[in-house]
Amino acid sequence: MSDRGSANSPMVSSRVKRGTCFFLPLGAIVCSLIFFPCAQAKARRAPQRPRILGIAAVTILSSDIPGSLDFYKGVLYPERVCNFCEKMPSRSLTFYSGQTIELLEARTAPPNLLMEVSFHTEDLEKLRKFLKASGVKFEETKTKGTGKPPRIVTHDPEGHQIAFIELAKFSVGHPAPRVAIDTGLVSPLSIIHAGFVVHDRAAQDKFYKDILGFHVYWHGGMKEGEDNWVDMQVPDGTDWIEYMLRVSPDASHKTLGVMNHIALGVPDIQAAKEQLIKNGWKSNEEPKIGRDGKWQLNLYDPDETRVELMEFKPTKEPCCSAYTGPHPGPQQ
Repeated sequence: MSDRGSANSPMVSSRVKRGTCFFLPLGAIVCSLIFFPCAQAKARRAPQRPRILGIAAVTILSSDIPGSLDFYKGVLYPERVCNFCEKMPSRSLTFYSGQTIELLEARTAPPNLLMEVSFHTEDLEKLRKFLKASGVKFEETKTKGTGKPPRIVTHDPEGHQIAFIELAKFSVGHPAPRVAIDTGLVSPLSIIHAGFVVHDRAAQDKFYKDILGFHVYWHGGMKEGEDNWVDMQVPDGTDWIEYMLRVSPDASHKTLGVMNHIALGVPDIQAAKEQLIKNGWKSNEEPKIGRDGKWQLNLYDPDETRVELMEFKPTKEPCCSAYTGPHPGPQQ
């Protein structure tokens, strides 16, 4: 039997060929007209991430609340020079910049005493919708009647507790405020970063970089070509979190206290040291320039959690990589 009428036949008519050739591009055009606008509309409907402006607070666990208060309020921020402190409960310290250090009693001995890092966002409700659309699990903390703002609490892939609070409406449109107040020691006071142990950088990047929009501010290590620290800056400000890499799973309590830490920005590290000594601080620690090119000085609370004082800007070229974002400062 002849197969001249078959579309699969090599002898198919030129009219059929022309029809086939016409159908394929027409199908592509129809698909583009139907599906591409739909995809664009869906993208427009997807919740957008509101700005994340900087560190709002840190919560530190303590096995010795009186001793920790002596350290945080006596050595770091003594009442006699702390004219920037608001009258707050005895276990927390709040600054005019809107940042807070809160102490909670540690009933057990967890490896990480840096219990929580929270961030300011410009719109908590938009952030809630964004996290939900991004598949991030979270809890909403109802704080009505407590005097504290509502919060969203979540955890990064390695279990570090991260929270978000809404920055006061009058500050929206500006980075987290830093107000120049004469404090004696830290003028002005700023929590500029918080660091914690990270074992899986790729997993953390999916959370902080791909979802939340953080970016690498600086990275480096004890040796060239090796990263021990990765600074991930907030997308809409200058504060950052620091991945502390290459830490042994069997690290000692002291080592973990060094790694899981907070840093306070100061304009002059030598002046800060002199004020610490006046406040009763006793240590053999001396200021030094880190691999990132910034002056720093390390202090430790009674539980050996490190509080790093760091100058806002580098005084020499950093090792390993260049800075990719703006430096924090006393006023923004």
